[in-house]
Amino acid sequence: MYSNEYKRWLSKDLEDPDLMPELLRIEGNDDEIKERFAVSLKFGTAGLRGTLGAGTNRMNIHVVRQATQGLANWVKTQGGNQTVAISYDSRIKSDVFSKEAAGVLAANGINVRIYDALMPVPALSFATRYYKCNAGIMVTASHNPAKYNGYKAYGPDGCQMTDDAAAIVYDEIQKTDIFDGVKHISFAEGVEKGLIRFVGDDCKEAFYKAIEDRQVHPGLCKTAGLKLVYTPLNGAGLVPVTKVLNDIGISDITIVPEQEYPSGYFTTCPYPNPEILEALQKGVDLCKEQGADLMLATDPDADRVGIAMKCPDGSYELVSGNEMGVLLLDYIAAGLKETGKMPANPVAVKSIVSTPLADAVAEHYGVELRSVLTGFKWIGDQILHLEEKGEEERFIFGFEESYGYLAGSYVRDKDAVIGSMLICEMAAYYKSKGSSIKQRLEEIYKEYGRYLNLVDSFEFPGLTGMDKMAGIMSDLRNNPPKDIAGIDVQKVTDYEKPEETGLPKANVLIYGLSDGSTVVVRPSGTEPKIKTYFTTKGKDLAEAKAKKDTLAAALKPILE
Repeated sequence: MYSNEYKRWLSKDLEDPDLMPELLRIEGNDDEIKERFAVSLKFGTAGLRGTLGAGTNRMNIHVVRQATQGLANWVKTQGGNQTVAISYDSRIKSDVFSKEAAGVLAANGINVRIYDALMPVPALSFATRYYKCNAGIMVTASHNPAKYNGYKAYGPDGCQMTDDAAAIVYDEIQKTDIFDGVKHISFAEGVEKGLIRFVGDDCKEAFYKAIEDRQVHPGLCKTAGLKLVYTPLNGAGLVPVTKVLNDIGISDITIVPEQEYPSGYFTTCPYPNPEILEALQKGVDLCKEQGADLMLATDPDADRVGIAMKCPDGSYELVSGNEMGVLLLDYIAAGLKETGKMPANPVAVKSIVSTPLADAVAEHYGVELRSVLTGFKWIGDQILHLEEKGEEERFIFGFEESYGYLAGSYVRDKDAVIGSMLICEMAAYYKSKGSSIKQRLEEIYKEYGRYLNLVDSFEFPGLTGMDKMAGIMSDLRNNPPKDIAGIDVQKVTDYEKPEETGLPKANVLIYGLSDGSTVVVRPSGTEPKIKTYFTTKGKDLAEAKAKKDTLAAALKPILE
């Protein structure tokens, strides 16, 4: 009974001074108590994510300790060198949670390699592989609002944990009493015992070298004179992104001052998300003041990057994740061919909800393009299959429409550091040719057709939200629409049927329409949202946009 659990928390020394005042404030308020204690945060392949606060349904040191005990129980069955890597971003309590996790692992006799300062997701993936760890932990809630934090768990390959491993860890967490079932020593004691060690400079330098080795045209940026505005959105990108850009010869970098230094409060934007204009507005304004060629924005855990590009009339235009994925695929493939570095039988990978324009570009360059389920771990899984055959050099690029990019096999998650480097190098390359990113994008559309890819989201907050989402997906599955906005549905692909798709089971529906448009419907893996992805094609942007608006209007009543 949740009220009993609430009373138990009241009787404990909660250690974190923020927790007890919150519990006392909600005394007698059944709705507030129920919201915090009726359920526990669920541990899945994306780890944990939730609002900061007291209770089993909140992110706090006790939930983090319990989750880490579950992870420790799994690690102890895995053999190997019994080591876990840890990193964290700038969010509120990220540093605290990372040290609490380290203390639990050390108390279980597990070695820890933790970064001595905040570092991004790709650095965690790299350290996990570098030290041959059994697992990795990244404390972050990615681009969620400031009141959230989270905990991503990684497997030994540096990919986010597989479904099977996550299920075992979740089972162990459920068996673990949140107070009495957790082994824990202080961070200082773990360091004294030699169980907790910091990530060494050798690992950090190897990470930067692996990124810089993926330059397509080394040395080009030193002479191109690229003028850049960059915002790390108060996150973990500042140090690694500026270091790599300086190393390759980009020195004219202006950082957005209000968003430069780490802060989990994100006071300049409601969502620190490089997909949305509000997060990039200060950077765009600074670009206009300075006449910069390009603006970069990385999210708090620096695994995703967005840009604003300069247009011929001096204005700045945001580039979508799909457009940037296509631009980078085109740039990398053309560059590797031009320099004679294209591997035999090259492979690129994208998610099933990303633009089919990438298929056309890949075909043009003779690159095999594989489509996988949403979630970058599935792109990492494709790299693993190549690695197992000794062919990982065949992988040249992977992307998701949600602004995640990776070139090379040195990590197994999306990397805004290499994304930033390649975007800047690409901008410098086109500048050196008297062109621009904008001009190249228009050339691609002229060559392959005017594709438009847009995403709508429908939110379902609260405890009933997940049930509503499940009901909508079930309804769509059991009563598939015969048409959308009067356009016939020619094909329904249900990813709950792996025997038909050849991919693992996933809660995704794709509708292929008679006019060549596609509509994808899927619940978010990390937020209480259903997302709809529209791909339309027209003779120009206006026609493609009109098609999208018509389809979206027809779907809206079903999804609200």
